[in-house]
Amino acid sequence: MKLPIVSCAEMRRIEESTFATGVEAEALMEEVGACVARAVTQFLMSPGTVAVYYGKGNNGGDALVAARHLANEGWNVELHPQETDAAKLAPLTAKMLAAFEALKTPSRRRPVRGFLEKPTVILDGLLGIGATGPLRDDIRVLTREINAQRAGSNARVFAVDLPTGLNADTGEADRDCVEAEVTVTAGYAKSGLVADGASAHVGRLCVAAVDQFAPHAPRDFTAEVATPESLRGVLPRRNFDSYKNLFGHIGIVAGSEGFLGAAILCASGALRGGAGLVTVYAPFDIEPALAIKMPPEIMVQPVESYDEVMDGRHNVLAVGPGLGQERSGAILQLVEHAACPMVLDADGLNIVAAHDTGLLARCAGPRLLTPHPGEMARLYPESKQLSRYETVTSFTDRFANARSPITLLLKGSRTIIHEHGRPASYNTTGSPGMSTGGMGDVLTGVCAALIGQHLAPYDAARTGAWLCGRAAENAFPDMVEESLTAMDVAHNLCWAFHHLRAGTL
Repeated sequence: MKLPIVSCAEMRRIEESTFATGVEAEALMEEVGACVARAVTQFLMSPGTVAVYYGKGNNGGDALVAARHLANEGWNVELHPQETDAAKLAPLTAKMLAAFEALKTPSRRRPVRGFLEKPTVILDGLLGIGATGPLRDDIRVLTREINAQRAGSNARVFAVDLPTGLNADTGEADRDCVEAEVTVTAGYAKSGLVADGASAHVGRLCVAAVDQFAPHAPRDFTAEVATPESLRGVLPRRNFDSYKNLFGHIGIVAGSEGFLGAAILCASGALRGGAGLVTVYAPFDIEPALAIKMPPEIMVQPVESYDEVMDGRHNVLAVGPGLGQERSGAILQLVEHAACPMVLDADGLNIVAAHDTGLLARCAGPRLLTPHPGEMARLYPESKQLSRYETVTSFTDRFANARSPITLLLKGSRTIIHEHGRPASYNTTGSPGMSTGGMGDVLTGVCAALIGQHLAPYDAARTGAWLCGRAAENAFPDMVEESLTAMDVAHNLCWAFHHLRAGTL
């Protein structure tokens, strides 16, 4: 299923077309609210307290449906309405409030300005995509209250469709815009949710796919989000009679004195990402130290020069993590002339940027580039003046006529993947805990492993980014961020594969 990124006008058209076929708005509200509740329980396993801030419109109705589901699962629910007079609510929202209040559960209603002692979750259902302009005073009081609770306690904020105060088209945020850990948006991601700067308010993006919308979605689009629905079918299940040679021999050119860990993390990512075989090519001066630290499943091959790698029996190469600059000549030759696909990262990118970016147009095989913003600025100085979307599209379009395809994965809090002729794909998973060394090394290994399993570089990049982000989330189910390490991500990739196939949000 394709999940294009849409404008608010497109979303309204999709909804109107869907309702015109006889689909009931109430049924969709029930579906969306259930997805919001599922997102809460996906990230917070044990029931606690949820404070539901809901507005007068249908966004508030979605939040109340979620509240009902959570109450039924043992959560203590506290209601914080924008409007205390139920007669002033939208009809569906009033109906969902009545359905919640009919529950025989120990839930409480609290006054609008009442602070919670130590809530587990705050649900932001104040405003939907129809709201524009600065926040009204009555809403601003509530968004400030939500943000104060988040800052002063261990509360986790979940936004329904979008954080209140964020423009759903542009991503522009009011000064008191809600800061959410997770945003659950209905049907399709709106353009403002993936805009530069919006991720600080949106947090982890969950797209609650609505099957009834699919016939009315745009057919031509330039950007989409990567979710289990959109990635389904990209990575086939393995047959029982499989054997290692079917899943790729990954060659890794990484590591240097003082940076052996980068090679170990990259190799671990490839191993946990499903590679059949993994060989790390290491100069003689570091091979003994590297071999003793490697997992036993990884082969370490000493080489006099990286020129020897060209003759290796591998299906994919991963080049760059922790490499240093000493052997730049051999690396440039390898990048240009290796006929197999290659994932190029870190010092591999820096060497190309320092010597000859134009060689990317002459590469003998497909190349997947995985820079962080600093590496991107060295590789493509124009990116300093461009948005992230403009950066990935303009860079890859430069290589539209390259000898072999060039795919770009621009890392960040909202990673973007692009290849000329394909939609820009925004990753949805991840955690602030990934802001630590080694995460990119694991990603490089995972992407190489997926290419070795016969995924195209574009699909390997989309899937690899999703898997690593989901593995980071799963490492600490209750969203602990400070203690996350890159090796935690590698070790939790098994669960990420499970969640990908299970279709979690």
